[in-house]
Amino acid sequence: MDISIAQAIQDASRVLRQSGVPEARREAGSLLVHVSGKDRTFLISHAEALLTAAEWEHYEEVVQRRASGEPLQYITGTQDFFGLEFIVTPAVLIPRPETELLVESALDLLQSQTAPQICDVGTGSGCIAVALVHQLSQARAVALDISAAALQVAQKNAERHKVADRITFLESDCFAAVPTNTVFDLIASNPPYVSANALAGLQREVRDHEPSVALSPGPDGLSVIRRLLTDAPAFLQSQGYLVLEIGFDQGEAISRLVAAETWNLIDIRPDLQGIPRIVLLQRRA
Repeated sequence: MDISIAQAIQDASRVLRQSGVPEARREAGSLLVHVSGKDRTFLISHAEALLTAAEWEHYEEVVQRRASGEPLQYITGTQDFFGLEFIVTPAVLIPRPETELLVESALDLLQSQTAPQICDVGTGSGCIAVALVHQLSQARAVALDISAAALQVAQKNAERHKVADRITFLESDCFAAVPTNTVFDLIASNPPYVSANALAGLQREVRDHEPSVALSPGPDGLSVIRRLLTDAPAFLQSQGYLVLEIGFDQGEAISRLVAAETWNLIDIRPDLQGIPRIVLLQRRA
């Protein structure tokens, strides 16, 4: 069957739209970029060019996967984050724009330090640790995750961006595997924070495909955050920082949980939608 690039995208857009995929035409184009190895400019300027039989068969397959709810990033295997391309698999959360605000906030806090020591708790794809060390040429990081499969992805991303020699990856439930005499200048975390009751209301792409252990820690979504607030001071320099990403409705709860004798609450920064998203804390001396 001979089919042009334009017709293939049109047919795929219809299938995706009928399946409830948002921005169906853009996603159809992204899938064809993935299958063909050509960029969007080529697809537009060669709209009448024909796909090979192998390309069309592969394209139909990935379009059906996307129509079933599988995230685009798991199909293509990549996601851009903080100007870098990250490998992603179903073992890790897909990096999101909100988490770029966490990286920006951490960089703001570390701007006066020449060789900061950083810890990334629940590193997943490694996007936070890799982005920070990539930006800070003398920084070193310890990246923790309870999932061995996630750490394998994070290691590959560190190697891809040539920072693997400055990041140590540890399989660890929060700080369990970190030597007790270790201290950091900054601890960052995008912890699981979705309450168990809210899981059912998530987009099917997130609910059915992203790792549940990285999404929800249980009933109220705050159990890992409580652990971090309690345990992080022992691993921070005096006046060191803890930077956390939180859920859309957790700002007030976090403010109540922060122990005044342990932490100075510097700020809770909003995301681009104005939702309280990034908590900046400083350990008291």
